[in-house]
Amino acid sequence: MKRGVSFLVTVAFMALASFLASAYDPSPLEDTCVAVDEPNNAVFVNGKFCKNPNLTVAEDFLYQGLNIPGNTSNYVGSIVNLINVDQLPGENTLGVSVARIDYEPNGQNPPHFHPRASEVFIVLEGTLFVGFITSNPEHRFISKVLNKGDVFVFPFSLIHFQVNIGHTNAVAIAAFNSQNPGVITIASSMFGSNPPINPDFLARAFQLDKRVVEYLQARF
Repeated sequence: MKRGVSFLVTVAFMALASFLASAYDPSPLEDTCVAVDEPNNAVFVNGKFCKNPNLTVAEDFLYQGLNIPGNTSNYVGSIVNLINVDQLPGENTLGVSVARIDYEPNGQNPPHFHPRASEVFIVLEGTLFVGFITSNPEHRFISKVLNKGDVFVFPFSLIHFQVNIGHTNAVAIAAFNSQNPGVITIASSMFGSNPPINPDFLARAFQLDKRVVEYLQARF
């Protein structure tokens, strides 16, 4: 009898250990997700609520229009059309999203990073100079000129950019391993925050004259 109980305890312990080894917290899909004690006060979840599987239709998994060029008439000369879970509900819980980026000549996708994703970057048309910077303290700048058909990877959460160095428009597709990769553009985040960051602090942090910082804050 004791041997049987001991065997059952061992099996139960092994099953529990296996469960704990396979359990994990999901990666964050929002910038913040503060816990609340009262569910009635809850607004967001880490992701999206799920539709009844019996009610899903093909349109839930379809997005049309990625073939349409974006309007690049802006100060950076590029436009990003991100298809995340908000535009394509079928992405929910799958950990994927995609974007089309259009560039006019000399247009750029300025230095930015994705807090929740790595990126696979594919050039469809044009010639792009791309690069990323490794973390402290090395700050290695890794760059490459890409042409049609080239594929480049931007590692998770590292600052990166693209510039159209050709004489014609350029188009690229980016794929992310998150349904909501997020984007933090360095310049607009630092100089266009709401409310503004103290210009004295930014002047010292970026080694700039305070008047330059105030000019940049006014621009952004």
